[in-house]
Amino acid sequence: MAVNYGSKRTVVGAHYGMRDWLSQRVTGALMALFTIVLLVQVIFSSGPIGYDKWAGIFASQWMKVLTFAVIASLLYHVWVGMRDVWMDYVQPVGLRLVLQIFTIVWLVGCAGWAIQVLWRI
Repeated sequence: MAVNYGSKRTVVGAHYGMRDWLSQRVTGALMALFTIVLLVQVIFSSGPIGYDKWAGIFASQWMKVLTFAVIASLLYHVWVGMRDVWMDYVQPVGLRLVLQIFTIVWLVGCAGWAIQVLWRI
């Protein structure tokens, strides 16, 4: 005779857990590194900080690539956070779906705008 201690647990739902926790930390660390690199460039630049100085900082290819990576990281960071907020605090499924779709559309629009600004410099 088999003894059943407790019930079998069925895991349902998003169960993103560790992957989302780790992605939030990695994207946050990348954004912090970018901030430090940008601050170092601004602090050690000579003369007043104007448009020409900012354009010069972002003109090099490696800075554009790093900025693009940070923009992508920021968008994913925001998506994970907002998705979790919508899933945790918005109970009606239809409203949650509308808010998630709005968030995706907003983030894609922000990405397009940021890339346009970045590659125009």
